[in-house]
This record gives sequence, C-alpha cells and structure tokens, in this order.
Amino acid sequence: MKLLLVEDEPAVVSVITRGLAEAGYEVSVAPDGASGLRMALDNRSFLLIILDVMLPNMNGIEVCRALRAAQIATPILMLTALGTTENIVMGLDSGADDYLVKPFKLAELEARIRSLTRRKNNITAPVTTPELGLLQLGDLELNTDTKAASRQGKNIQLTATEYRLLEYLMKNPRKVLSRMELLEQVWGIDFNMNTKVVDVYINYLRKKINKNNLPELIQTVTGLGYMLKEQKADENTH
Repeated sequence: MKLLLVEDEPAVVSVITRGLAEAGYEVSVAPDGASGLRMALDNRSFLLIILDVMLPNMNGIEVCRALRAAQIATPILMLTALGTTENIVMGLDSGADDYLVKPFKLAELEARIRSLTRRKNNITAPVTTPELGLLQLGDLELNTDTKAASRQGKNIQLTATEYRLLEYLMKNPRKVLSRMELLEQVWGIDFNMNTKVVDVYINYLRKKINKNNLPELIQTVTGLGYMLKEQKADENTH
C-alpha cells in the first residue's frame, strides 16, 4: 500500500512515516511541491497522496490543481494549519478529497486514509445494471454511470465534491439529512469537524441546480439539516 507524503517539515515527516509504516503503509516523501508533483505524475500507483498546503516552490493548492488537470484521480488528503472554513473550502475546491487540520493525532490520519481508500473503491466499482445508474427527482437527473447531472435537459457542471453531495441527496429524497450525516457520508469524516463546509457546498449546489430561477429543490429544515424534495406551489423557498 503505497502512499505519497508531500511535506517540508522534518518533524512532521518523521512522525507520519514512522506511524504509517507501523500500520503497514509504504510511504514515499517529497520535500516540496514541485518534486511532489513530479513524483505523483511519474508514479500513478500511489493509493493516496497526503499533501501539505504550505510548501516551498509550489504550494499544495497549486499541486492539487495541477494533478487534477492532468487527470490524476488518486485521492488527496490535504494537511493545513489554517482551519477556517474559507481555507478548507479552497482546498476542497482545488480537487482535494478531504482535509486534516494541524496538529492532529496519528489515529485520526489513519482513519481518514481508510475512509478515502474505501470511498475510492466504492466509486470505481462497476455499475452492472444500467437502469440503476439514473437518479431522478422531478426535472433533475443524475447519471451515476457517466457522473453527469442535468435539469430540464440542460447539463450542470459539478466538481467532484458537489457531485458526491448531490448523489447522496438524490439517493435519500424527502429525508431530512443532518450536517453531520452529510459530512460523514459525503466527505467520509467521522469526527466532529466544521459543519459550515456543508453549508458552503449546499449553497454551491443551489446556485447551479436553481439557475434561471428554477424552483428550489434543496430545502433547509431549520435546526435539523437539509432535504431534497420537489417544492409545492404554496411552499416558501428557504
């Protein structure tokens, strides 16, 4: 099980490599962003990439964007000392699959790695029954085979995280989903992390699927979470 760690702090590298080696992982280390990018592009057998944000030569956000632009689909876990919602969302928007705020416990890092690798295996599992690949709610459609979304026949461009969020909502229509449940199911986060990330991505989705003043489908259930359902004529948009 090969992992790539892109980190420039020797003390952090030492703790992570020693701990993950004991857990059975083989860890390759890049000390800066540019070399990390080269290693990831040259060796596509890595199970997962652990990528620090603050790096010399090329920061983690730039590395992540470059990898996604090169069609590298390897899960990326971003490490950051900046735990604000804005910085977390920036990392996820660049193509990262998850984030971990420094300082962190090694057990939490290992749990995130297990979650991300499980998610990758689930996403890449073949869909053997074509008719099950289409999710639909009213005029909103999501094809889980092609990962394409549309409303009223018009294509909706989604990021990887937006796609996972919409897919989970559409698999659980007319059901109230808490922010913590969405964090756990969409991001694979099993810890009490910042649930504002969910609100940010719900707003992203709303802007895309309600374009041109189409009726709201993602309803806010005050104090509880969100629900995907068709809105009746006498209901107010939240």
